[in-house]
Amino acid sequence: MPGCKRIFKNKSGQTKHMRMLHPRPLRNHRTFHQAAPAPPRSPSPERHNEDDALHLDENGPGDGFMPDPDIENGPGDGFMPDPDTSGLKCNINGDFIDQNSPPPLRTDALPTDWVPYESRVAFETAEFLFTRNQMSAGQIDTLLDLWAATLIQYDDSPPFASHRDLYDTIDSTPLGDVAWESFSMSYKGVKPAENVPPWMKATYEVWFRDPRLLIHNILANPDFDGEIEYTPYRDYDDNNQRCFKNFSPDKIAKDPEMHGSTFVPLIVGSDKTTVSVATGHTEYHPLYLSIGNVFNSVRRAHRNSLVLVGFLAIPTTTKEHADDVDFRNFRRQLFHSSLANIFKSLKKNMTTPDVVRCPDGHYRRVIYGLGPYIADYPEQVLLSGIVTGWCPKCLNNRNALDGDGLLRRREHTDLLVQELQHKQLWYEYGIVGDVVPFTNDFARADIHELLSPDLLHQIIKGTFKDHLVDWVGEYLEHTHGKARAAEIQDDIDRRIAAVAPFAGLRRFPEGRGFSQWTGDDSKALMKVYLPAIRGHVPRDIIRSIHEALTVDDLVQLQDALDRFHQYREVFKTTGVRLTFSLPHQHSLQHYARMILAFWSTQWPLLHIKAVKEPWRRSSRYKALGQMLLTNQHDFEARGMLHWIMLKNLFYRSSTLTSLTGPTVEAHVELAAKPISGGACDVPTLALALGLPEFPALIQQFLMPHLTLATAPAFMGRIVIYSSAAASFYAPSDLSGTGGMRREHIRATTSWRGGPARNDCVFVSMNDEVSCSLDGLAIARVLCFFGLQYQGKYFQCAVVQWFSYVTDSRDPDTGMYIVTPSTNDVSIIHIDCIFRAAHLIPVYGNNFIPCEITLHNSHNMFRAFYINKYADHHAFEIG
Repeated sequence: MPGCKRIFKNKSGQTKHMRMLHPRPLRNHRTFHQAAPAPPRSPSPERHNEDDALHLDENGPGDGFMPDPDIENGPGDGFMPDPDTSGLKCNINGDFIDQNSPPPLRTDALPTDWVPYESRVAFETAEFLFTRNQMSAGQIDTLLDLWAATLIQYDDSPPFASHRDLYDTIDSTPLGDVAWESFSMSYKGVKPAENVPPWMKATYEVWFRDPRLLIHNILANPDFDGEIEYTPYRDYDDNNQRCFKNFSPDKIAKDPEMHGSTFVPLIVGSDKTTVSVATGHTEYHPLYLSIGNVFNSVRRAHRNSLVLVGFLAIPTTTKEHADDVDFRNFRRQLFHSSLANIFKSLKKNMTTPDVVRCPDGHYRRVIYGLGPYIADYPEQVLLSGIVTGWCPKCLNNRNALDGDGLLRRREHTDLLVQELQHKQLWYEYGIVGDVVPFTNDFARADIHELLSPDLLHQIIKGTFKDHLVDWVGEYLEHTHGKARAAEIQDDIDRRIAAVAPFAGLRRFPEGRGFSQWTGDDSKALMKVYLPAIRGHVPRDIIRSIHEALTVDDLVQLQDALDRFHQYREVFKTTGVRLTFSLPHQHSLQHYARMILAFWSTQWPLLHIKAVKEPWRRSSRYKALGQMLLTNQHDFEARGMLHWIMLKNLFYRSSTLTSLTGPTVEAHVELAAKPISGGACDVPTLALALGLPEFPALIQQFLMPHLTLATAPAFMGRIVIYSSAAASFYAPSDLSGTGGMRREHIRATTSWRGGPARNDCVFVSMNDEVSCSLDGLAIARVLCFFGLQYQGKYFQCAVVQWFSYVTDSRDPDTGMYIVTPSTNDVSIIHIDCIFRAAHLIPVYGNNFIPCEITLHNSHNMFRAFYINKYADHHAFEIG
C-alpha cells in the first residue's frame, strides 16, 4: 500500500496486516446502513442578530500581503469563521504571504534514516524492549546474551551489547521529546526560633517541560493536517442546531492583537494520583496539556496531542503540623507559584504573536491563551482559592448550593479580598484570602471561568457511585434493616453478574461488592445498574438515576437536571438524606454553560502511560528521575514507527478495537477464517441448530436470486464462522481519528473454552417493516455461515427475532423492552446487521437463582431491556 512502510517476514503476516489496516474496498451496501457523515460540517444558519455579525478591522490585521476577501481561509463550508483570528499564512519572519502559495519544503529526516540506530531492526528492538515490554535491565542483558549466542556461528552480533548500550542509544536519539527542566521552591516566611517545622526547612523540586516547545511540537506534527482548526468557528448540524464536539474558542478570541493570527487555547489538567498504597503511599501530581485547535477525535485517539508537562511538588509534614494555617497556605501558594513558573514561557506570546510551523507545512502567527482547566473538585478548590464545600464557579452558600447565585469573577474576588477581613471572606464568601491564583499572572485568564468539571471524578465517581449507589444501599438498610438489605444487595450483585458479555463492557463476576473502586469500575457499573435494582427500590429512585445518566443535547441536559432534582427528593422523604447541598451534584448546573463557553468537558488523562507504568518499571529508589527519562523518550516522534498500526496488530484478537484512517461507510464482515472443520452440509447444520426447517429457510433466503421458481433446494456445502466484525462510525467512543470503531459479534458453540455465546444485534429493516427503534429490529445470532450459489458467495446469519413490547421506551429506565419470539427464526445477509446490541433481562421483583449466569441469562427470561447505556453509540441509537 502506498505510504505504508511495514515489512513482513512471510505472506501470512502481510495478509493479517492487510485485513486489519488496509481492508479491501467496500461492497455496495443497501441504504439501511449508516453512512459516513458527508461534510464535516453542514451550512451554518443565517444570522438575524446584528450583534452576532463579525467584521474585519478596517486597517486589516497588519502590514504585508493581505489575501483577497473572496479566498476561502477556513477548512470548508458549514461553519462560521471569526475573521478577527483568521489564521493567515505567513513566512518564518511572521510576514503575511499569498494564501495560495505552497508550503516551504520540510527538512525532516528521511523515513530510511535510523540514526542513531544501525537499522530498523535495532530501532524496533529498542521500542519493543523499552516501551511495550518494559523489560528490566537484567532481563535485557539476558536476552541480548542469548541472542548473541545464536549469532556467534555467523560472526554477527545483536544490535545492542547490553542494556547500557541500549539506553545510551535511546538517550542519543536526535528527535526525542522536549527535555526536562526543574526549579526549586521553599518557604521564605518567618520561622519560629525553636522547633522549626520540617516543611519550613524542606526544598521542593518541580520538574517540567517547556510548554511553548511542547505546543510547537504539536502544531508542527504533519499527522494532524486536516484535523486541526486555525480559525474559531461555530459548528451546526443538519437541523441548524449548534454542535460542541470540538473546542470553539469564539468567545475568548476577541483581542484585536490577534487579528490575522491563530488563537491557540491551552487545555490544562492535573490530578494527583497514587501509584502504591502498600509501599509507602507513593503519590505524584502530574500536569497535562493539550491545545483546543486539534479535533476532539485526535485527543481521544492519544495521538501525541495530549502531553505530560510536569510533576508538581506535594508538600508533606508531620501530623503535628498538618493542620497549621501557615502550612496549608504555603501548600496552596506553592501549587499556584509552580503553575505560574511552568507557563511563564507562554506569557509573552499571549499578547505578541509567536511564529510557528503548522501541520499543513505553513507558518502562522499564533497567540496563546489559557483555556479550560480540567480538574476534580479537590483540585478546583485548590485552584480557585475557595473553602472546601463551596462552589468554585458561583457564590451560592455552601449550605444552599442549588440556589440561583451569581457567578464568581476575578475582579469581584480581588475587590472582596481588598476590602474584607479574612474571617469574613472565609465564612460569607468561601474565599481563602491568602491565595493568589496563578491565572492572575496571565492575560485574559479568570480561574473561575476556566475551571471545567472532571466527568470521571465529579459525575461518574462522585454523583453516581459515591452518592446515588451508596444512597441506594442506605435506603435498603433504612427500609428493610441490615439483614434483609444484605440479602437484597446480594441479589443485585447476582443480577449484575448475570449480565451477558458485550464488546468493551467490564464484567462483575461477583457483583459490585468490592472495596477498591477504579474509574473504569464506576463507568462499567453505570451501564448495568438500573435493570439490576429495579424491583428492589421505588420508581422515583430508578428515575433519578435514569435522569442522571441521560443527556443528549443542551436542552435535554437542563430538562434532565430538573427531573433529577425532582426525583431525588425520594432520598430525603425516606430519611436517607437531609440535604442535597453537595458540590459534585451542584457542578451539574454549570455544565451547559461550560459546554457553550468551551466544548465537551471530558478528555483522557495519561496516568497509566505517563505515571503508573514508568513508576512500575523504575527501581523505586528516587523513581521520579527514572520516570522523567522514560517520559522523554518518544518513539512515535521519530516518524519511523507507526505505533497505532503495531498496536492494532498486537491486539488483533480483541473484541473491541479503534480503527485508524478516514470515516467510511458502516459494514459487517465475517471472520477471516471459518471454524476448524467448519464445512458441512445443510442437514448437518440443521441438526446442530435444532432447526428442521433450516433447508426451507435457505430456500426462502435464496428465492430472490433463483433463476427458476421451481429450482431444486440448495443442498451444497456450508462454511461456518464463529464471529463477524462490525465497523461503524462512533466518534464518541474508543475510535480512531476518523471516528471509526470495530467490534466483534460472536456466535460460537464454545467461547474461551466455556459455554456457547450467541450475541444480539441491531438489524436494519426495510420500510415495509415497522420497528420502534428507527427501523432497527433486535435479533440474536444463532450462527454465521457462508455458501456459494450460482457463482455468488453469500455471507449469512441465522437469527432469532425479538419483538418490541411497546412502541415507546420504558418511562422509568428510558430503555426499550423486547421479548424473544421462540419460533421466529430467519436467515439474513450480514449486510442487514448494523452492529451488536446488548440486552439485559427484566429481572422483576423476585430474587434470581444462583444457577443463572452470564452464559444462560438470554435463555432464562421472557423480557429484556435494550441497553442504551452500553456505550455512547448505543445511547445515540437507543
